[in-house]
Amino acid sequence: MPVIEISGLTKDYGNHKGIFGLSFTVEEGEVFGYLGPNGAGKTTTIRHLMGFLNPDKGSARIFGMDCRTQRAEIMNHLGYLPGEIAFFDGMSGMEFLNFMARMRGLKDTSLSDRLIDMFELDAASRIRKMSKGMKQKLGIICAFMHDPRVLILDEPTSGLDPLMQKKFSELILEEKKRGKTILMSSHSFEEVERTCDRAGIIRQGELVAIENMRDLRQKRRKVFLLEFDSPASAASFAGSGGFNILEVNENIVKLSILGNASGLIKALEGYNVLDLNTETSSLEDIFMHYYGDNAKTMASV
Repeated sequence: MPVIEISGLTKDYGNHKGIFGLSFTVEEGEVFGYLGPNGAGKTTTIRHLMGFLNPDKGSARIFGMDCRTQRAEIMNHLGYLPGEIAFFDGMSGMEFLNFMARMRGLKDTSLSDRLIDMFELDAASRIRKMSKGMKQKLGIICAFMHDPRVLILDEPTSGLDPLMQKKFSELILEEKKRGKTILMSSHSFEEVERTCDRAGIIRQGELVAIENMRDLRQKRRKVFLLEFDSPASAASFAGSGGFNILEVNENIVKLSILGNASGLIKALEGYNVLDLNTETSSLEDIFMHYYGDNAKTMASV
């Protein structure tokens, strides 16, 4: 059963800025990644889900309720992490959490306490003195502390170090097991890849695809750097055909592969490979190699 429903959602700011005809759903118990470069329309979509904006066309619904006109009722069951978090800077972290608990009528703070420990938040510090990463931890705790049924998270790991990013992924997977419905926007493929069931990709305000993560991984292009024992071996392999060779530099061959690397491994039999490295594709690389210039025509649900 869909918990989040977006249908024909349009907000046109002019000069092709905004969102245009977006339609997708997020099912109960699903973690849905919302991928796109900065400025693609992710936050505008989320602002409609939060009831902050009136659409020009279409609708956004959560639990079947209109996000604009029934916002107050929806908020009772929703946790939200904005992309740009505003705090009362004069408060300490703990004072702010206590304030949010009172606002929500929350008496049991055991979950909040557990999250403080999990993310190693220095809750005694004044918010104005906190780093970007520490403020992000505080925002995450605020979003999760009342155990909401639905979570909408806008760039949730922005400013977090790799260890905290890992802990955040563990938290998402834990909440998924508990049946939570989560929409998480990001410009990081790796962040979504670790946690999500499906991903929607938005570019220039238009949805270019919705696919499950298994298919998305298979269609992701990977770049390999192979170091052979000699320039002659490198040239021989590069000339053997069957691969998209990007560059040959003495005994180094750079190539790209779409999907899994089993064919590459088989082709390397008989060659003396001194080293093999991979380069992580950026989201823009995925757009270019996965969708190419026909991205807008390849939307699917």
